[in-house]
Amino acid sequence: MKYGIAIFPSKKLQDLVNSYRKRYDPHYALIAPHLTLKEPFQVEDENELKELALQIHEISDNIQPFTLHVYKVGSFHPVNNVIYFKVKEQEKLRKLHEQLHQEELYSERPYNFVPHITLAQKLSDEEHHDVLESLKMMDIDHTEEVDRFQLLYQLENGSWTVYETFHLGKVR
Repeated sequence: MKYGIAIFPSKKLQDLVNSYRKRYDPHYALIAPHLTLKEPFQVEDENELKELALQIHEISDNIQPFTLHVYKVGSFHPVNNVIYFKVKEQEKLRKLHEQLHQEELYSERPYNFVPHITLAQKLSDEEHHDVLESLKMMDIDHTEEVDRFQLLYQLENGSWTVYETFHLGKVR
């Protein structure tokens, strides 16, 4: 089964992101707005999944909650036509991402970690340019506390749902 790890922002920020995603993101119906911590990966059996969850709990227990700061609109063009809200680099966020890619959790990373929340993707070059220029005029400055992240799994219809939530800095 395919799994991934993500942070879901507040409903306020999700509502703002979805106001664009419903028009410009074909994955709108498959997953709520999120910041990807670990790209999709395969887990073959229940024992492997239980061991993985224990390792993730150990990581989450040792990283304290942090502030998520969304501060501008960006794009991955010309690599791909994704438009996103840029999330300010932050030591605890970077550390969390790094630890979710070590040892048994190791997996190839197709791209460097650029913290972001996708607004639009799979646009034609022309549409990408038009939408990006329009969104860049937006004044975005949003901060919120992050105290948890989720392990997700993909359903047969391609949508993603939460398997388990991990609380940062929480001793179990």
